Amino acid sequence: MVSEHEQPVPQLDEAQKLDAGALFVLKSEGSWLHCGYHLSTSIVAPPLLSLPFAFKFLGWAAGILSLVIGALVTFYSYNLLSMVLEHHAQLGHRQLRFRDMANQILGPRWGKYFVGPIQFMVCYGAVIACTLLGGQCMKAIYLLSCPNGSLKLYVFVTIFGCVMLTLAQLPSFHSLRHINLISLVLCLAYSACSTAGAIHIGNSSKEPKDYSLPGDTQDRVFGMFNAIAIIATTYGNGIIPEIQATIAPPVKGKMFKGLCVCYAVLGVTFFSVAISGYWAFGNTAEGLILTNFIENGKPLVPKWFVLMTNIFTILQLLAVAVVYLQPTNEVLEQAFGDPKSPQFSTRNVIPRVLSRSFSVVISTTIAAMLPFFGDINSVIGAFGFMPLDFVLPVIFYNVTFKPSKRSSIFWVNLIIAVTFSALGIIAAVAAVRQISLDAKTYRLFANV
Repeated sequence: MVSEHEQPVPQLDEAQKLDAGALFVLKSEGSWLHCGYHLSTSIVAPPLLSLPFAFKFLGWAAGILSLVIGALVTFYSYNLLSMVLEHHAQLGHRQLRFRDMANQILGPRWGKYFVGPIQFMVCYGAVIACTLLGGQCMKAIYLLSCPNGSLKLYVFVTIFGCVMLTLAQLPSFHSLRHINLISLVLCLAYSACSTAGAIHIGNSSKEPKDYSLPGDTQDRVFGMFNAIAIIATTYGNGIIPEIQATIAPPVKGKMFKGLCVCYAVLGVTFFSVAISGYWAFGNTAEGLILTNFIENGKPLVPKWFVLMTNIFTILQLLAVAVVYLQPTNEVLEQAFGDPKSPQFSTRNVIPRVLSRSFSVVISTTIAAMLPFFGDINSVIGAFGFMPLDFVLPVIFYNVTFKPSKRSSIFWVNLIIAVTFSALGIIAAVAAVRQISLDAKTYRLFANV
């Protein structure tokens, strides 16, 4: 018997019961607090260290306004996405993946040919970008300790990939909860270090700070849209349904609490790093603010401080990479796993280890071969994070709940969808232009 205060827990569809990816990788055993850890790791990640660089092309007013709008729109859209997921769960059809939502709401072609491929591209691209950035941070530590060292970037990328090989074997998304709690602490730590370092350098520097926008009119326009793509990528998630899938049913209200945890951390880190970094370095801000802490091979802050900040960053990059590996793991598990056998049976463990290891080897190889992947990631962000995080959630909500065309929520959602669709296209063009400008410096396995 179910008491009047308890609601029956909807059961998974038969198709999902037979799905090894849903059963093993997306098992629903977490709390709202675990959800907050997963969200914080997936959003509050080392790309936030590039926010002063984005401000370089936007200036003070547009930069801060873009950060505020990004926070408001993503918090709003992620909550809409959660409400749609909760609605279907209450109807007995709990959706565990982004492509499942697209299948049910927009039709199977949307899930198979649009949402699924874009999500995979975004998430696997994030894994490659984290691997490359982790290698670059390791190389920075190496050069501080051994300025004339001869080891190349690809060596450090390979070392990072080897650690990833081990972490990739963690069986489910839920099993990352403790790692992601540590990740939350780490992002607060390196953000505090970056802010303190920037303030110290800004106060001690005798050079006048220049906040003028660089380049001619054309460069400024394209730079502005490229900066918008950077900010959108920084706020990007792309795996909200998969994170909500880790919550033990009933799910109602838990995602909102998790988002509140995440955005409290986000508010502290994003704004402190962006404002302090741009204040200290102005239009000389580098793509990664930690690069500004070293001038002509000499640190502008104590060497131990730079080493500590880079170590915090590397450790969190491992957690971020493993989180964004989960959609790939789920697809591999669905393809090679047997839901009728136990999760840790030989039948499932051997294909899991082999397929996940191969996936990490491929991502590490791409990161080592293409050290200019940051430019490519801007395109992925514009084509991927914009539709997944800004456009589709409001469309899903309007199609699912069918608000009146006279209601404010209908028009707010429509304006968000149209505006960010246009911004995504323009930002993608700007990112492609940047690739064409940088193409002359591209070399496989370059030591950048």
